[in-house]
Amino acid sequence: MKKNYLLFSVFGMLFLNAQNGQGFYQPSNSDCLSPQQRELIQEQINLNRESLRAQNKLQEDKTLAHPLFIWPVKKNPNTKYNNVWSISNHVDHNSAYPNKVQDWNCGARTYDTADGYNHMGIDIFTWPFGWYMMDNDQAHAIAAADGIIIGKDNGNYDRNCSFGNGDWNAVYIQHGDGSVSWYGHLKNNSLTSKGVGSFVSAGEYLGVVGSSGNSTGPHLHFEVYNNNNQLVDTYSGSCNTWSSSTDSWWASQKPYVDPKINGIFTHSDTAVFDNGCGTQETTNFKDSFNTGEKVMVYMYFADLPVGKSINLKLIRPDNTIAYNNTFNNSNFYYASYWYFTFQSSQFNQYGNWKASVTVDSETVTHDFVYGANMNVADSKVSKKFSVINPIMNNQLQIISKANFALDKTKMEIFSQDGKLIESKKIELKQGQNLIDVKLQKSQNYILKISDGTENEIFKVTN
Repeated sequence: MKKNYLLFSVFGMLFLNAQNGQGFYQPSNSDCLSPQQRELIQEQINLNRESLRAQNKLQEDKTLAHPLFIWPVKKNPNTKYNNVWSISNHVDHNSAYPNKVQDWNCGARTYDTADGYNHMGIDIFTWPFGWYMMDNDQAHAIAAADGIIIGKDNGNYDRNCSFGNGDWNAVYIQHGDGSVSWYGHLKNNSLTSKGVGSFVSAGEYLGVVGSSGNSTGPHLHFEVYNNNNQLVDTYSGSCNTWSSSTDSWWASQKPYVDPKINGIFTHSDTAVFDNGCGTQETTNFKDSFNTGEKVMVYMYFADLPVGKSINLKLIRPDNTIAYNNTFNNSNFYYASYWYFTFQSSQFNQYGNWKASVTVDSETVTHDFVYGANMNVADSKVSKKFSVINPIMNNQLQIISKANFALDKTKMEIFSQDGKLIESKKIELKQGQNLIDVKLQKSQNYILKISDGTENEIFKVTN
């Protein structure tokens, strides 16, 4: 499978205080394996089977029903993504070529090549930030059903971006009825520590989704053969008429168009999705923002139909709604994103904010902090202090409800863009205190007072 990024942005459409844009990702294709590579794999699998049978480590009962698979890609539970994948290609049922394709649903979500290759599996690519996901082990290939490992390929380069790049890293599993599933393009040295002949359970980790072999971006190639070594299309549909697979091989078959929210995140700047072959994307992830900074909210989707309604909300620290916008998806892509840029004036409270996206009945929420990295809500009056606003005669008036010693009390003043203007230790006595400051006239500032255990935040004007 080959991947191309086709990106566009739309600026200048103002919704309250936000600018929005959209982009998408569209994979293109090449042979996942050459005929010679496929032949060598089959030969090695057959040799391994003979050896395992001789050791009584492999048995199959062809009278058993074929397995019912779970989905073979799973997010690392430590990631903040909601989903990590989309499908670029199914099995091609049209044996003619080139550019004469048909998938199990009578659509064209598959490919062939000019040299006569018709795609023989499912390509499940990682989205968004495939290289970033690979480097951080965020998308896992897992066993789709119980079985015995009958082959492993490892030690091959995993940042390939074109055809003709040698062997892939893969795991091959035989199931109880004798059928076999292949898991290809895995990250180098990420494969399960279990060896050939070991049992694996459905859902068990096999490796990290990578880009080894003939590949131009991280994805899993999932290929299945029945117990007569015939290629199987695991999906049941009106255009899957093969005798090798007369029914669905899935415990719960996913729909042909499967809308998903892959994630919602905050960023400091525009994300860069293509830095060149094998180079990690520039994510610009950021979850804590200083006063005055903009916040970019990105929403990542897979398979959203045209016209699908999307709702974005910004939720203040006090749980009131700061921004609420519903819009419709304008085009269908296997993977896409929308982003909104919010300027500092949107954030009239400081503390823990939420960005949430809702599609149909699913809502995904992302937490972030706004306000000079201060994890507290904006306040004019606290339990310990109050501040007289505005500042008069370059003297800050602080009303303290107790005595606070010089060695324990610190005052910091930040500009609206989060820069530290003044910092010093102060002694506060119960009652009114006058603190000399040197600030520009007619400017707004953020005042932070710390007593050694807690921070209190105030907005002040000179």
